[in-house]
Amino acid sequence: MVREMGAPVSAGVYNVYTGEPGGTVVPTAAQLGLEPPRFCAQCGRRMVVQVRPDGWRARCSRHGEVDSADMEAQR
Repeated sequence: MVREMGAPVSAGVYNVYTGEPGGTVVPTAAQLGLEPPRFCAQCGRRMVVQVRPDGWRARCSRHGEVDSADMEAQR
């Protein structure tokens, strides 16, 4: 697992919710924390996302995996 700030969801070139270039509008559900990231911030590829009752896990084939529990620990 990625222990530092996960590259797939950290600040990058692409919007993690839409896959469009960074700086685009973030959907309302995502702003409320109800939607997990779906696209890698580094490369824009669609990630494999597993939603669990206690959070989510997202994996980019090129940049690794990040878990919502890891993100909460870094807040």
